[in-house]
This record gives sequence, structure tokens and C-alpha cells, in this order.
Amino acid sequence: QVQLVESGGGLVQAGDSLILSCAASGRTFSDYAMSWFRQTPGLEREFVAGMSYNGVNKYYTDSVKGRFTVSRDNAKNTATLQMNNLKPEDTAIYSCALSRYGDGTPLILQRLTSYTDWGQGTQVTVSA
Repeated sequence: QVQLVESGGGLVQAGDSLILSCAASGRTFSDYAMSWFRQTPGLEREFVAGMSYNGVNKYYTDSVKGRFTVSRDNAKNTATLQMNNLKPEDTAIYSCALSRYGDGTPLILQRLTSYTDWGQGTQVTVSA
């Protein structure tokens, strides 16, 4: 059974940085594209950043470009989301997810139905 566990969330001030981590087990992590999504109460999950199985191709939603960086270490079955210059509108529960579409084109990565496995999420709260 696949397990994805996020960590690194917390309460920070606007302008601060956080690093989220996602640890995967139960699958050959390197076969899967991997993305980060976020969700706030009452809203649908939003694609934040994603990357192909080998980490070469990376994509970001416009609101985080230049501030967030996604990366992965397939040898350790982990992925990270470096978040800089955080803004109050970044406040959400952040979850990592795996997609069997390993090459991960932007259209595929942004579609919720592309993902087979999800973590429980970690809360990020950014105060003004």
C-alpha cells in the first residue's frame, strides 16, 4: 500500500520561507510524476507545482512562480517544496500526490484525476 507523508508545515509571517517534504513508500517512486496541491476550506484543490518522474520537467502555477521550487530525490523516495517569500494567500493545507503519468505534461499534472495516491497534507499558515 502506498503511503505519502508530508511534513514541514507551520505558522510563519509574510516574507518567510518554509520547506515542505513528502516521503513516499510502497511504490517505485521514480516511476511516478509527483506534484504538490493545496486546499483552503470551501475551495477545490489547487495545483501548486509538479515534476516529471526524473525531476527534469517542472511546472508551477503562476501565483508561485519565482517563489516556490519543487525537487525530488528518487534515491531517498522524497520530494520537497521550497517556499520563499510566503504570502497570506499561500495559507492552505498542502498535499503531495503521485501520478502514473510519469512524463508529466502540464495539462496532465494539473488534473486531479491524474493522481492515484495522496498524502494527508500539512498545514501552512502565513500571517500578514
